[in-house]
Amino acid sequence: MTQMVTATLLINGAAQTVRVHPDTPLLWVLRETLKLTGTKYGCGAAQCGSCVVHIEGRAAYSCQTPVSEVGNRPITTIEGLSPDSTHPVQRAWIAEQVPQCGYCQSGQIMRAAALLKQNPRPTREDIIAEMQLHLCRCGSYRRVVAAVERAARGG
Repeated sequence: MTQMVTATLLINGAAQTVRVHPDTPLLWVLRETLKLTGTKYGCGAAQCGSCVVHIEGRAAYSCQTPVSEVGNRPITTIEGLSPDSTHPVQRAWIAEQVPQCGYCQSGQIMRAAALLKQNPRPTREDIIAEMQLHLCRCGSYRRVVAAVERAARGG
């Protein structure tokens, strides 16, 4: 049986010390230990995207990222993207009325924000290629693309 370890993670700009098994997925540390429930569990297999967070500013599946692989790299969750929900992607999501059930939204917003940080002026094809990594049971894909395009234009 794996021994518990004490890890200090930099989450949303604050150091958080947790005691967990090193192979514990980051998702469970965020949701169960730190009560940051904006990051969702969807499939547990990095296929749906509901669990996406940023690790060093890049989109990462938290369900498949063991705590032992995070090290001291900064992690941003949906709660830390913009404390007052004024991030351009969040504003565009509202303006384009993307959410329906909302379950996949935090992961999609996090991936869109990472895309725009890496490529501030993506083509429609770039957006589709990146956002197709997410599953949305409600089928709001057209609105997702429109929201990312709006955010790329500045809101």
